Amino acid sequence: MLSGRIPSTFKDMLSLTTVDISSNKLQGPIPDIKAFHNASFEALRDNMRQWSESCNLPRSSKTVKRKSNKLVVLIALPLLGSLLLVFVVIGALFILCKRARKRNAEPENEQDRNTFTILGHDGKKLYENIVEATEEFNSNYCIGEGGYGTVYKAVMPTEQVVAVKKLHRSQTEKLSDFKAFEKEVCVLANIRHRNIVKMYGFCSHAKHSFLVYEFIERGSLRKIITSEEQAIEFDWRRRLNVVKGVGGALSYLHHSCSPPIIHRDITSNNILLDLEYEAHVSDFGTARLLMTDSSNWTSFAGTFGYTAPELAYTMKVTEKCDVYSFGVVTMEVMTGRHPGDLISALLSPGSSSSSSMPPIAQHALLKDVLDHRISLPKKEQQRALST
Repeated sequence: MLSGRIPSTFKDMLSLTTVDISSNKLQGPIPDIKAFHNASFEALRDNMRQWSESCNLPRSSKTVKRKSNKLVVLIALPLLGSLLLVFVVIGALFILCKRARKRNAEPENEQDRNTFTILGHDGKKLYENIVEATEEFNSNYCIGEGGYGTVYKAVMPTEQVVAVKKLHRSQTEKLSDFKAFEKEVCVLANIRHRNIVKMYGFCSHAKHSFLVYEFIERGSLRKIITSEEQAIEFDWRRRLNVVKGVGGALSYLHHSCSPPIIHRDITSNNILLDLEYEAHVSDFGTARLLMTDSSNWTSFAGTFGYTAPELAYTMKVTEKCDVYSFGVVTMEVMTGRHPGDLISALLSPGSSSSSSMPPIAQHALLKDVLDHRISLPKKEQQRALST
């Protein structure tokens, strides 16, 4: 029936090997010596509750501590191994993605910097069909050439005929932002107007980059005007219809598209005629979307002789660029020659750019400058021409 706290002097009794303090009223911490550590529960039981609950703490705490350390090691090792594996996998994926981006950024790499955007078609398949139809863009299929590319005629396996404008290498190298170019082409491909050549889409490939258009049978307006035989069939009714068609197309581009589209290269070479002599404005190679919230300053694009000198000098893109060019083309349709040739003829009456064209006096009337290869227009046609 001993009571009170176990004397602290017990901790100095290092030679003590066995202890039995059961059936007492002792309390407080037990001494930190071997005898108490190795004591059984029976040797310590039946003391006061407060002490009884804590009597085994020194020995059990060390045991628990040792067990806890083992448990931490058992948990930590697999966890660290898993984390290490995750880091290795992430690092490997990062390196692979970096290499893939590097390959995509190199046009010369035959992993292909390929972008097919041909509406309503399997772009890759159509690319292969076009290359096959033109025999790798053989000159035998060439139907025209301009400053931005060469145009080929391609007959597809479905018998559909398309015009393919293969861009010059110098032009494809300028297409640094393919996403912006793709977006612009998609806008143009969605244009639907009877007097505008349909664009089906484009392909950007490491070997070839080209635009795909519908094929217009008769070819360019300039080709017809400069041909003596075809110019005679190109009567005033048809010529007026061509002028109205081009005007309608430009009005659509400037006022019905949002944002407005400026063609920037309206010439007789870029106006194609179908079998019914209906005009189709083509070649949007220099077209740019006119953003209303920008100044639209850019480098010169177009054809000399069809661009207003003051606009070419300022290099500012506005609808006026196309309006001036439209006026030049209209004069060309009426006179059968470029206005520049007409001015030369007026300044040098004794000379003429064409053997079929009579000399022109400096004070010539309208009827004197009209295309003399066809009969003079009727009165209603004259009124239409004057307006």
